[in-house]
This record gives sequence, C-alpha cells and structure tokens, in this order.
Amino acid sequence: MEQIILIAHVLIALAIIGLIMIQQGKGADAGASFGAGASQTLFGSAGGGNMLTSSTSWLVALFFATSFGLAIIAKNHSLSVGDIDIGVPVVTEMAAPLPVVDDAEVPAYDGQAPASGSDSDVPDL
Repeated sequence: MEQIILIAHVLIALAIIGLIMIQQGKGADAGASFGAGASQTLFGSAGGGNMLTSSTSWLVALFFATSFGLAIIAKNHSLSVGDIDIGVPVVTEMAAPLPVVDDAEVPAYDGQAPASGSDSDVPDL
C-alpha cells in the first residue's frame, strides 16, 4: 500500500509542476489583449486559466492527502524504545584514577627565589 501511495505522490507532484509551468503569469494578459499571440494559444484569447487553476488546486489537494497518508504510514511503522524490549543501559560515571608520580620527578618549592643568572630558566627583569 505504501508503494502505491508513494508512486501516486510522485506522479501528482510531477503533474503539479507541469501545470504550473503551462500557466501564464498575470503580466501576460496585457500582451494578449492587444492581439499579441492570442491566435496561437490553445484555449483561445481568453486563455484556459480557470481550467488550469482548478485542476492545479485539485492536484494540490490530492498531493496533501497523499502526504498525510504517507506520514500516517510512517508513524505506524515506527516503534518506540519501550516497544522493542531492549534494555537501556545505566550510565555510571567513575572518576579516573590519578596517575602515580614518583617524588623525585615533582619539583618542590623551598620558599626561596631561584638565583638569577645564566643557569636559571626564569628571565631577569
């Protein structure tokens, strides 16, 4: 059923595009009233605006109906997490253990400023 509605949906969309491309704009009426191209129109000088407009509106209504039908079908196919019977794992946060540092690697502060000279890493002011 879903495939049939989807095919109808695509065909209706293409038909709407075709009908919109065929219709004349509002600015084309001024040129047709002076005789420019009125003899070459398919529906005469009055144009087929009413038939094209009404058929476009009917196709748009069908397009809305098929869109709504596809949305209902998609909703019925989807399942919530509770319906699948898959347990949701409990997340627990654990603090990472602190790295063990040897006392020889950690510099200690003895309360005195380092000696200024060429051996020091601190620049002189």
